[in-house]
Amino acid sequence: MPRGDGTGPGGQGAGTGRGIGQSGGGRGQMGGPLAAGPGGQCICPSCGYTQAHTPSQPCSQKSCPKCNTKMTRKG
Repeated sequence: MPRGDGTGPGGQGAGTGRGIGQSGGGRGQMGGPLAAGPGGQCICPSCGYTQAHTPSQPCSQKSCPKCNTKMTRKG
């Protein structure tokens, strides 16, 4: 049995810090190989308003001009 000095057996159950089973495929917030790219649309999740995505500003930083809700990215 370990005495708090790290000499105990290595665990294999949940919570052992192995980092397996995570879904999402490592999709980053900005950049990376799975980024959405410069094209696409920004869409309001509340009212459905869409506008062209501008590469310099993420959709999540834009507010809908109709209802002032934060917009999301649509491929």
